[in-house]
Amino acid sequence: MSLHPKSTPLVAPGHTRPVTHLSFSQLQDDGTYLLISSCKDGNPMLREWTGDWIGTFLGHKGAVWSTKLSLDSSRAATASADFTAKVWDTYSGNPLHSFPHNHIVRSVALSPSASHLLTGGQEKKVRIFDIGRPDADPDFLSESGGGTSHDATVKSVVWVGEHTGVTAGEDGKIKWWDLRTRALATSVTFPNPITSMELSRPTGRLVVTSGPTVAFIHALPSNNGVSHTLTLPYSPSSASIHPVLQDRFVTGNSGDEWVRIHGMDGEEREVLKGHHGPVHCVEFSPDGEMYASGSEDGTIRLWQTTPGKSLRSLARAGADERRLGLGSLV
Repeated sequence: MSLHPKSTPLVAPGHTRPVTHLSFSQLQDDGTYLLISSCKDGNPMLREWTGDWIGTFLGHKGAVWSTKLSLDSSRAATASADFTAKVWDTYSGNPLHSFPHNHIVRSVALSPSASHLLTGGQEKKVRIFDIGRPDADPDFLSESGGGTSHDATVKSVVWVGEHTGVTAGEDGKIKWWDLRTRALATSVTFPNPITSMELSRPTGRLVVTSGPTVAFIHALPSNNGVSHTLTLPYSPSSASIHPVLQDRFVTGNSGDEWVRIHGMDGEEREVLKGHHGPVHCVEFSPDGEMYASGSEDGTIRLWQTTPGKSLRSLARAGADERRLGLGSLV
């Protein structure tokens, strides 16, 4: 009888408070990718795909709730409890722009060309900033042309294609916006508050958690609709679908310390133990070879999708050494 190899994660320390959000970059031309993390310590960190620390973005004065990389990884955007969203140069580690808000910013998204920034948070408003004109007033996304975008805190914003923004709120609503006209295109309502929403670019789907529900939704409004919904025996804090096989998804849970793997029928395939606090965020790498989890315990753990399998370290070692500019972050 053969036994499955045990999943033993690589622990990536460095944060001093709970990890709130994780986001991988896109797969780069050299076959590598980056991981960026948000934390209540106010210091988002950039890492190699191996978990090795590259640098820390210093400048926020409050918890950082969300961090996203541009498609080419040259820019990072952060959302903070210090009432600002910032855009950073990932090669130098320097802040390029700081965009003031009137309350806590919970989520950010960069446009494909990194020319514009979408933000949302405690104000219930969604703003769009022109990064090329950082001193200009932002535009607002609202059904009535003014006022709030949601009836409760905006938990997540994502940018889909060139002209579509999607926002999710604690009001249980997911809204698609035409960013050319700033008008609402369509919406979907869940019975419980949205706890997380992430864009899976390879699959073209939004992965949404709301109460005990995990939903996989077509990202573009032209294909709008909840394509696949599952009800789990617990309420996941975050979920991420395998970007290549699309046959499984990983979840975190703020109610316990475990990371779980489910098949697309909802069947629980594996329970992974390693964290010492609730798991707030999970994310698959763009090649599907690993997934990351972030916890109340202040650590990030990297898990191999196939335990015991080589992670192409030899093939990528040279490419990692060539990423010289990123090492200048402090």
